[in-house]
Amino acid sequence: MTLLNLILTKTNLINIKFSGLKGQALVINNKDIPSIKQFKDVIPNHYFKCNTIISLSYLLQTALIQLLVIAIGLYIPFTPKMIPIWFIYSLLSGTTAMGFWVIAHECGHGAFSKNKTLETITGYLLHSLLLVPYFSWQRSHAVHHRFTNNVTNGETHVPLVIDGNGVTEKVGGEKELHFSNSIGKNNYGILQLVLHLIFGWPAYLLTGSTGGIKYGTSNHFWPIKPFSKALWPSIWTKKVWISDIGVALTLLGVFHFIFKYGFFPVLAIYIGPLLVVNCWLVVYTWLHHTDSDVPHLSNKEFSFMRGAFLSIDRPYGKILNFLHHNIGSSHVVHHVCPTIPHYHAKRLLS
Repeated sequence: MTLLNLILTKTNLINIKFSGLKGQALVINNKDIPSIKQFKDVIPNHYFKCNTIISLSYLLQTALIQLLVIAIGLYIPFTPKMIPIWFIYSLLSGTTAMGFWVIAHECGHGAFSKNKTLETITGYLLHSLLLVPYFSWQRSHAVHHRFTNNVTNGETHVPLVIDGNGVTEKVGGEKELHFSNSIGKNNYGILQLVLHLIFGWPAYLLTGSTGGIKYGTSNHFWPIKPFSKALWPSIWTKKVWISDIGVALTLLGVFHFIFKYGFFPVLAIYIGPLLVVNCWLVVYTWLHHTDSDVPHLSNKEFSFMRGAFLSIDRPYGKILNFLHHNIGSSHVVHHVCPTIPHYHAKRLLS
């Protein structure tokens, strides 16, 4: 019996329809949802412990792969006729660089090392290099975990509601449905895909796009007016400014290389792959929390465990799971216990 089956048996979930890497949400009656204590009690303690050496080995693995890809890229001429090749390079380099994002994500959850100084520095550097404000995202992502699929307090992927009341629910659902029907659902799906992949991540960082009504228009770089301050209470306002320093230093480095080597080499080696990283991030988070069978719950219906179980695991194949440290295929476990490192979460599902 696998550890996952043991967990399901001990928490009375063995006969529940669950994702099983098939892209379906867990279908659980409220009476069958275990408490987080029940869930954790059947997981051996060592699964909750992060090992600094193992975590650093995964960081080294990602770094070596990325350096190899960059080394290959440096042999490609920076000429207009090579643009198709550079497009392919961006897809490859951005796909491998997504591994850094996942490791920074683990740092933000406290799942990288028992040495919290090392963990914070690692996450801060990695996210800053990817133009992500580390502490800002750490805070907003923690809120996302706390209120997953909550239609009022959810921090991301909160849908518009048909006949929404504008107080606890976002409005505009009927207009969006009408627009979808008027252009056809396939065309609507393609449009949403393009908009999400190109504009989704910057729109989220700059305006809190897809967030719940509670947080208003938030900005991960500017925690004060004219933007909403709801996401950044007390000490977090200062941490947002600290996050901005890392992003600003990275941008200074980018401009330095542009002035020294020209725009095209920087576009080819850094900007293009970064856009692909952002696309991967949107794809993963979108598919983690969106499907036709995934409900969004009112405060009355919501509980932490029910929201966590509404996350979705999907099959991404061995290569992507290797490069991206299984972020897409062990997401339900991650939402229940986000401090479990990815290498232990993988074992829970094996």
